[in-house]
Amino acid sequence: MTALNGTRRPPTAKRDRVRRHILDFIDNASPGTSLASERELAMTLGVSRPTIRAAIDDLVQSGLLVRRHGRGTFTSPQKITQELSGNTGLAAPPAQGTWSSRVIDFTTTPAGWSRASRLNINPDDEVLRVTRVRLVDAEPIAIERLELPAALVPGLTPEDMETGNFYQLLRQRYGINVTQAVQTLEPSVTNPEQADLLDVPPYFPIMHIQRTTQDDTGRTIEYAQSAYRGDRYRITTKLHFDHTSG
Repeated sequence: MTALNGTRRPPTAKRDRVRRHILDFIDNASPGTSLASERELAMTLGVSRPTIRAAIDDLVQSGLLVRRHGRGTFTSPQKITQELSGNTGLAAPPAQGTWSSRVIDFTTTPAGWSRASRLNINPDDEVLRVTRVRLVDAEPIAIERLELPAALVPGLTPEDMETGNFYQLLRQRYGINVTQAVQTLEPSVTNPEQADLLDVPPYFPIMHIQRTTQDDTGRTIEYAQSAYRGDRYRITTKLHFDHTSG
């Protein structure tokens, strides 16, 4: 395409035009809507496929679009929002859709000194180690690595960890009432193993969450490390100010 003076339009101008077209599409589409193929967009907008690809790359980097291997490009799914306050964070954050889990490791080993210290048990005591991928509507959202004193959960099976609310299971089956936790959150990026489990590229943004949980008797019943996809997870915080603040 040429400008009125006969000179060729700079490639960045073409990319900006493509970007505006796709942004209009995103504004009017539902979360998770499929974008037209690069070939279709190139024909519609009269630009080259590399120009289309460059504009899409920009929007993927900004989190407005998501590429899914072998399936195409989609508008970003609705983010899972967790309100950070004194009475939340002890269970999976709410989300539209169906939560489930895929257990990839379920083993019992002696605690050793470091785990014994975290769980306030003896080094020779058995620890149940569970790694599971959390999914919403069959799409991977997070990786959870749990450590629990094995003596607290006799008979627990991998199937128990695939559906339902884990803390509700602890209460109903084992009489363990979770009451408090210390939780830290830190932005990070995926390593190759995490990227493969979450179906995202390496060095993809994640929210790393570390939590130590206690029951109503003061026992430490869980140490957990989770990695939530940065494009699907959001934390909100309520702040309260008095007249002396600021």
